[in-house]
Amino acid sequence: MKAAIIGASEEALHTIELAHKHGIKISAFDGNPKAAGLKAADRRFVVDISDEAAVIEAVKKEQPDFLLTVPIGRYLTTIGAVNDALGLPGITRQTAMLCTDKYLFHETLEKEGLRNCHCYLNKAYDKKDELQYPAILKPRFGSGSREIHFLKNKEELLQALSVIEDEDYVLEECIPGEEYGVDGVVTKEGFQMILLRRKMNTPPPARQAVGYFSVIPEKEEELYRRIFEYMTNVSQILGVRECLLHADIIFNEKGPFIIEMSARPSGHNLHNLFTPFATGIDMAEEYLKYRMKKPYCFVPEQTAKMMIHYFDSQGIVTRIPVKKELEEMIQQPFVAFCCNLQEGEELACVTTGHSIMGRGYFILEGNSEEQLKEQAEKVKNAFFDS
Repeated sequence: MKAAIIGASEEALHTIELAHKHGIKISAFDGNPKAAGLKAADRRFVVDISDEAAVIEAVKKEQPDFLLTVPIGRYLTTIGAVNDALGLPGITRQTAMLCTDKYLFHETLEKEGLRNCHCYLNKAYDKKDELQYPAILKPRFGSGSREIHFLKNKEELLQALSVIEDEDYVLEECIPGEEYGVDGVVTKEGFQMILLRRKMNTPPPARQAVGYFSVIPEKEEELYRRIFEYMTNVSQILGVRECLLHADIIFNEKGPFIIEMSARPSGHNLHNLFTPFATGIDMAEEYLKYRMKKPYCFVPEQTAKMMIHYFDSQGIVTRIPVKKELEEMIQQPFVAFCCNLQEGEELACVTTGHSIMGRGYFILEGNSEEQLKEQAEKVKNAFFDS
């Protein structure tokens, strides 16, 4: 069998490796000739992935059996367009547009009572008096924490509107509550939640995730059930079909509220490392089996209590302890460990995913979130003079 990948960044390497393991040839398409995924693929094509017509023609010549999604941003729509044009299984362009256009996403779900808040395009000045503060102003398209403004009042809104870039922004109320990440899949049988992750975020305005805890379904049954039912409805309304997905959810006394969702796997070493370690399910591999009509399973037999933490410290790194030293200090082994910090490096405040993800991460297993937090602080402090 043959498969294609559109958007072949370094985060595509895991899926390409798995495809090769199963004897699938990969054609990769990316606008960056130095993209890591291009180098790892069997056939590689340098093409601007924002140009749907060009990508459709290039993929058509390869005649893949299906597309494999990897972490990608706005041009998920190109994947949908290729599926539509070539009659391939997976997401449509319409669904991809709903995932990448935050305003259409809101409008579609609001009509079904699945997203209850005021949300406007930044040009709708006549309606902004209805807005309840605090509020969030963010680009209509794209992902991550790029150019997000956390607004406490109308004066801050007017100031933000005076300096934002020349593009559409979405303005919506900031919903209170605890934030979660969802790793899931939609097959012909419907939605399946593979892992629910509780987020550790920086304070506003960035609210950037610096770590995640796995949620054990048996210990938080009501939370797990309500988010599962909610995500089932969301995926149906958006027309999501036969794809991996991830979502960001807020949960409060009123129930779940979806921040955003994308019909592709999560990045930041989640779908390829944290989720498989915590659940025993490698969602990319199971999706390959699903497409190959082999036996597959997206339902974990059990979920372990784990934490992935990124190096979110601030200050000048004074020493680089080796992994063994850190394990002896916390008296337990790492499930996974990667550190790219350098002695003498000055670590700035974390504001976006780009400002933290290159630093590295570590994964630990424990009995409780409190224990894991304590271990994480010890690990991070070991890189600085006491």
